[in-house]
Amino acid sequence: MPKILRIINRFNLGGPTFNAALLTKYLSPEYETLLVGGREEDSEESSNHILNQVGVKGHLIDGMHRDVDFNNDRIAYKHIKQIIKDFKPDIIHTHASKAGAIGRSAGIAYGKAKMVHTFHGHVFHSYFGRFKSSLYKNIERVLALKTDKIVAISERQKLELSRRYRICNASKIEVIPLGFELEKFREDQAAKRKAFRDEFLLEDDEIAVGIIGRLVPIKNHKLFIDAFKHSLENSNQKVRGFIVGDGLERESLKAYSASLGIDYVNGDVSQMRKASLHFTSWIKGIDTVTAGLDIVALTSLNEGTPVSLIEAQAAGKPIITTKVGGVINTVLPNKTAIVKEAEDHHGFQQGLLELVEDAKLRKNLSEQGWEYASNKYHYSRLVRDMDQLYQSLLA
Repeated sequence: MPKILRIINRFNLGGPTFNAALLTKYLSPEYETLLVGGREEDSEESSNHILNQVGVKGHLIDGMHRDVDFNNDRIAYKHIKQIIKDFKPDIIHTHASKAGAIGRSAGIAYGKAKMVHTFHGHVFHSYFGRFKSSLYKNIERVLALKTDKIVAISERQKLELSRRYRICNASKIEVIPLGFELEKFREDQAAKRKAFRDEFLLEDDEIAVGIIGRLVPIKNHKLFIDAFKHSLENSNQKVRGFIVGDGLERESLKAYSASLGIDYVNGDVSQMRKASLHFTSWIKGIDTVTAGLDIVALTSLNEGTPVSLIEAQAAGKPIITTKVGGVINTVLPNKTAIVKEAEDHHGFQQGLLELVEDAKLRKNLSEQGWEYASNKYHYSRLVRDMDQLYQSLLA
């Protein structure tokens, strides 16, 4: 039985954890998989409930953190080297940048396993300055030379990796979109919608607009707040906003909302009152959130494949999003989503206002979401594609 060592950055709430857990679960029993990763950061929600639901156990790696720290990175490297020595994998598959750098370095030193790396996103623009971005690109180019297959999660990402950033030749890149358990976003929607709207004191005639994700600069939440403010001031509808997630930007985003005169509140039950904008922190039942919302937004400056948009389509919710990274391969422009350039702030604001005002437009953008998302992003397709890639490497 082939052995797979699967290494992810951190066991935090997000696409890499979902996919690593699902692959570990559903590639069994044909493969023996050991799933390892770092602990979530203080500002992130733990994903232990994901592993528990899927029935997968993750092994924690000492020293694996988001930021570059040579002492912690050295600890993580030594820990992974020992795991490799004990487990003796046939394939080492790393997910995302930190796991990719440390895990592949240890795998190269081992020299007896096929190497696969998945870019769930990348840090080549909008994260760092020119020097640091250039450094990371050069590191990835060196690692790619010793990697048997690079997995991109969208065609757009493949083009970026091969042509724009010249990480490796296109022939080394396999496109395998993410996969998820999507059925729950269709089940019991009426009951879930009522539960969400009761908790946040939403009336039936109020339009709930939400954005889901980490509160970090790359997600550009200020654009969401600006657009929400524009709808508040210009719509004839009653509109409420929801920022679902947590992170380093939380306090600054609350201050920014206050500076615009937006009445906001923290979403925890102890402080619950009716407000224009709710900062809900993390909510584990995202299927309940999507059921309760009327519009889902994304305002990022850079994305791989945004999970929140896949889930929104599975739930049949209309989307407004910036056109960055793999977004264009994740939604159907003008069929499931309104797509605006990231720099077009006025266009984004007007697009959200149009969605708030036009119930027929919201309905039209909702109708094709489930069919598209379930065909392209169901976990069974992910498992099948990954099995074919592994078999080709082992052969």
